[in-house]
Amino acid sequence: MKANPLIFIIGFFSMILATACGGSAGGYKQVFRYNEYSGIASLDPAFAKNQSVIWAVHQLYSTLVETDNELRIVPSLAYRWDVSADRLVYTFHLRNDVYFHDNEAFPNGKGRIMTARDIEYSFKRITDPATASSGAWIFNNRLAATDGFKALDDSTFRLTLLRPFTPILGLLSMQYCSVVAREAVEKYGPDFRSHPCGTGPFALKSWEEGQALIMVKNERYFEKDSAGNRLPYLEAIKASFYDSKATEFLLFRQGQLDFINDIEASFKDEILTKKGVLRKDWEGRIRLTKHSYLNTEYLGILVDSSNALVKNSPLRMKAIRQAINYGFDRRKMMMYLRNSIGTPAESGFIPSGLPSFDAAVVKGYQYDPVKARQLLAAAGFPDGKGMPPVKLLTIAIYSDLASFIARQLEEVGLKIQVEVVQKSLLLEQTAKSQALFFRGSWMADYPEAENYLSVFYGKNPAPPNYTRYKNPAFDKLYEEAIITENDSLRYKLYQQMDQLVIQDAPVVPLWYDEVIHLEQLWVKGFPANGLNLLELRRTKLEKK
Repeated sequence: MKANPLIFIIGFFSMILATACGGSAGGYKQVFRYNEYSGIASLDPAFAKNQSVIWAVHQLYSTLVETDNELRIVPSLAYRWDVSADRLVYTFHLRNDVYFHDNEAFPNGKGRIMTARDIEYSFKRITDPATASSGAWIFNNRLAATDGFKALDDSTFRLTLLRPFTPILGLLSMQYCSVVAREAVEKYGPDFRSHPCGTGPFALKSWEEGQALIMVKNERYFEKDSAGNRLPYLEAIKASFYDSKATEFLLFRQGQLDFINDIEASFKDEILTKKGVLRKDWEGRIRLTKHSYLNTEYLGILVDSSNALVKNSPLRMKAIRQAINYGFDRRKMMMYLRNSIGTPAESGFIPSGLPSFDAAVVKGYQYDPVKARQLLAAAGFPDGKGMPPVKLLTIAIYSDLASFIARQLEEVGLKIQVEVVQKSLLLEQTAKSQALFFRGSWMADYPEAENYLSVFYGKNPAPPNYTRYKNPAFDKLYEEAIITENDSLRYKLYQQMDQLVIQDAPVVPLWYDEVIHLEQLWVKGFPANGLNLLELRRTKLEKK
């Protein structure tokens, strides 16, 4: 009888994981366990560029302000702030009960109290070219020429802008703006990446790269719950680094992980129905949670008319770009290829999780093959006759989606050739305006629609303006929006900009994403959020 390879693999992993995943978290009972299959490159917030680093940094560090689960800006290290009448000066009043983690960088290894000078140092460090922080851009062309960052005294920090910029508080909530201790940065130098010293709810215990990361409760963390109990509730967090999603799923099934983020395509049909709910045999065994995610998946189209790629392509014509938008069924794509994870993007580029989103105001594209054919004919290519094929660049994990779109577009006369390339190559080509038609995604850096619309601001380079879109009417609205304080007025401006982009069609929105968690039933107080931050301050494990 022929052996079943799947049974062999499961049996093999069961043997090795029984010992390998146990690890040591110091005998703690309340240990939250997750797997980071992509690894963690650094624990230095100056390099908190991707989700794996952001998740870890969020446990170890704190920021002046932060977002709550509804994406509102709320106090953190600063308990309140004042804004000057001209909206250029932000004065932050700091808590006086915040301590850095114990670290050998301090006298006697005891963490000292945090002051405004630490915030000034941390922000200047981000912008210092010597740091080479991937977050340096957040303050580019936004600070006053002198004293943009200034500690006025131990408990007061002042930030001065060059010109009003309404989303500034959102920027300050990013992990790049975490507060670090100068002593630790100077003591460890390049090794600060593995010797973090912050004020967050957890402190580093050990990090064996490629094996496990263990963070333990910060006993002097400043936050308390409504009953006066000191947060966090957990005693420790343990991240493993298995680089296989299949292994991760097996560990979860065995109860050795408390949750997994997202579901790998190869086994999503085993867990979810096409409507995106748990299959019957999983009900009562695990918990599925979903939350709107500030991530828009799209196809980008280079529209810089001075670029030779554009001059010689039918995609230079708005009618062709609109025909692509009309020519495939997003709803069918979401159901059959995504198991209904996410929402078909039939409005604008701004995703559904933001308050300025309004599908009744911003009208996007729904599947309309008749309209697509009419636009093709109007562009001089009836039924696609005479139109050369167009190459669509994508990475391997999205090849099935790209092929689905290409097949449907072919039915209306648009010939699309899907080419799978390495992610690094695609990023390089889009940054250098060498990709004419490409798959992309835009995840919010901070919870404000401006972050999405900056992708189309004509004065921005690539990144973020990968399509090289330039529209004077859009730019004028953008410049007005970023100085508009009134939320409802600013949202109207955002919607006008979004509609302009959709009409000009430099992008083909595919779907607005969802955070999807599979959780063990014993995990309590673990809410998902629109930025997909790993929020564990109020999480408990209630195992029987």
